[in-house]
Amino acid sequence: MSAYPSDVAPGPILPAALRRLPLAPAEGWLTLALVMLMALTVAWSLDDAAWVLNRGELGDFFAPAAIIAALLAFAGAKVGWSRWLSHFIGAVAAALILPIFVGAAIGPEDASIGELYRFTATAVTRAWIDLAVLNRSVTVQTGHYLLAIGIIVWSVGQFAAYAVFGHRRPLDAVIVVGLILIGNMAMTANEQLPYLVIFSIASLFVLARAHAFDEQSVWIRRRIGDASAVRQLYLRGGTAFIILAVLGSLVLTASASSAPLAGQWTAVGEKLVDVSQWLQRILPFGGNPRAVGFGFGPQAVITGLWQTDRSHAVTIEVPPTEEEAFYWRAIAFDQFDLNGWTWSESTDLGRGAGGLLLSDLADDPGLEGSRRELRFSVQPVGLRGSWALSPLDPLSVNRDADVVVVGDDGYFGGLKLRTGSAPYTVVAGVPVRGEDVPGGLSANRLRAAAINPVYPEEIVRLYTRVPEGAIGPEARLLLARIQALSPSQNAFDLANTMEQFLRSRAFTYNPDVRGLAGCQELGAVECFALYRQGYCLYYASTMAILLREQGIPTRLAEGFLPGTRDGNGREVILSDAAHAWVEVYFPGYGWVTFDPTGGGLAQTVPLPSGAPIPSVLPSVPSLTRPPDDAEFPSRLPGTLPPSPTSPSGGNDAGLLVAIALVLLVAVGGLAFIVWQRGPRGELTPDGVWRSLGRTAARFGFGPRPTQTVYEYAGTLGDVLPDSRPQLQTVARAKVEVAYGRRALADDGVRALRDAQRRLRLGLLRLALRRKERKARRRGG
Repeated sequence: MSAYPSDVAPGPILPAALRRLPLAPAEGWLTLALVMLMALTVAWSLDDAAWVLNRGELGDFFAPAAIIAALLAFAGAKVGWSRWLSHFIGAVAAALILPIFVGAAIGPEDASIGELYRFTATAVTRAWIDLAVLNRSVTVQTGHYLLAIGIIVWSVGQFAAYAVFGHRRPLDAVIVVGLILIGNMAMTANEQLPYLVIFSIASLFVLARAHAFDEQSVWIRRRIGDASAVRQLYLRGGTAFIILAVLGSLVLTASASSAPLAGQWTAVGEKLVDVSQWLQRILPFGGNPRAVGFGFGPQAVITGLWQTDRSHAVTIEVPPTEEEAFYWRAIAFDQFDLNGWTWSESTDLGRGAGGLLLSDLADDPGLEGSRRELRFSVQPVGLRGSWALSPLDPLSVNRDADVVVVGDDGYFGGLKLRTGSAPYTVVAGVPVRGEDVPGGLSANRLRAAAINPVYPEEIVRLYTRVPEGAIGPEARLLLARIQALSPSQNAFDLANTMEQFLRSRAFTYNPDVRGLAGCQELGAVECFALYRQGYCLYYASTMAILLREQGIPTRLAEGFLPGTRDGNGREVILSDAAHAWVEVYFPGYGWVTFDPTGGGLAQTVPLPSGAPIPSVLPSVPSLTRPPDDAEFPSRLPGTLPPSPTSPSGGNDAGLLVAIALVLLVAVGGLAFIVWQRGPRGELTPDGVWRSLGRTAARFGFGPRPTQTVYEYAGTLGDVLPDSRPQLQTVARAKVEVAYGRRALADDGVRALRDAQRRLRLGLLRLALRRKERKARRRGG
């Protein structure tokens, strides 16, 4: 019977594909609406998160993109296109449509179609140059972020629709779409429970309707009773279950307060922090990200938002007699690229527990009297990751670790423990303040060291570089103002004046400056000089780059401000004490901490003035050894634990190749013997039948939910005529045991084993049955 109205007969003017398209899908238009609603929840969730520049209007095209993709996949499934053809056409459509949406979001309103394509192409190309060619830690472009999120939304709509209407696998659609929705909800702190509720209702109704449709098809094919009544029965029961399940879930969500599995996620949180640190350079700026734990990493990206909380980060125990407050450094960076810091050329040096960490390195603090040893223990609580904390110079640690150094001479970048967040103990070299010792720090000694300074060549190369575009007209005016206020252009006077001026009321501490217009294009330093507001990374980056502009070696450090210490030396540090500051290099004295951040956050104590002295550098003897006890085993200065080396030489390579060939032959022979002997252990018809179905499904010939055992065996037998006897043997054994409640005799078990052995090879021929696979999909 024709699907067209009687007065409009399909004529030759309609393509054959359209003539096959029914006026209504067998699953019902409501099912299509529910699938689109599932895809829309992902689009709405991503739009609400406002990941790009914290501007939700940029993602307004996500919803129409999801709808268009779902409609295209639905049409392809109903016309009879194969899976790959449908997805290919959907990808082509996405390539044509999404750049227009993105160009409209980032370009002017009156732009033509061609101009919209050009805006998108320019943004993506510039982002690729920033990240891949210039190797910047972050890019100021935003169009590629919108394009990437748009592709995700488009893929969700396309996959969900084809999974339901093409593959007839609604559960696949529910799982994939649900994972993406929950993943986005897990990353944003925005309240998105309504989206999850909508998705749950839509997905449950899709599953219920799909199941009812399958049952109706079975009853129609087998002519059992009233098929429409059966479908209505399933739909009514499914609706009641969905309503009760959703209401019960909402009640449970509102009332539940315990977290019985919270402790199981500690290690996962550490991995997530490591991953998020790595992804910072390619993630968009904006949104309200959910904290997965606080940690440091190999880059510090200035995103416009400094987000921390009041949770307990770490506990540090120092000697009860210790009176000095310390900045607890984790990372020190040398390379700045407008909106972030990273290492330019880093190397990991392995150190055994108790070994000298900075031995033979350029940052070896070997000044006699200028350093005193501080031994302390660190207990990470909320702090994630493996980066050890220490004030300035860590000498040794009671854990195996890798020292990250920058440059050939070896300047400190970070200390990464191999035991993750386990407690550890450090011995550090702490600068001595005052003139009571020959190398003690005082303002006049540093001022004298900066008179006609002679810096190491690599110090100049690494720590005075200023990238092009980092300093604009506003930053130059700021530098000129500070130079005018400084009593001299000596490095110490200039750094001290800059620190105090940036802390003044002329600048405002603001942890969220994402709304400042043009800052991504200007760069962090010029943005801070123009608007005079920001958080610690803005303050510290500005001071570091302005000092570098004057040829003064400076680097940026990340870690924690001093915490709250009790009388027993137990210092509690909260996550909101995470901070960034600068370290300035003075010949003969090494790196000295300066903190320009305003808002009352900086806690550096001014150095004592000291008596005026000429420019004489202190002597540089060898490094003081760490304590020799159980936790810090003695090691000769300059020695390192043995490290593994890769094999080299032609003979070794030939031996490895020979061993690999022998192993390959042995494994191949063993596999052949196992195949000849056939399956071992207990053999059951049900197990053989499941294995048969799984293997055939991998090649696109899996059983239909509505097929009986004999029907499926017959279908496979039509595709593989040579294997028909073995298929009938397995099917007969399955039916006799599962439904006839019989036990196979010994002859039957042997026949089943032989059939399985032969089917192993016979089923591989399904990979070559391309035409049958296409016909099967169209018929499904």
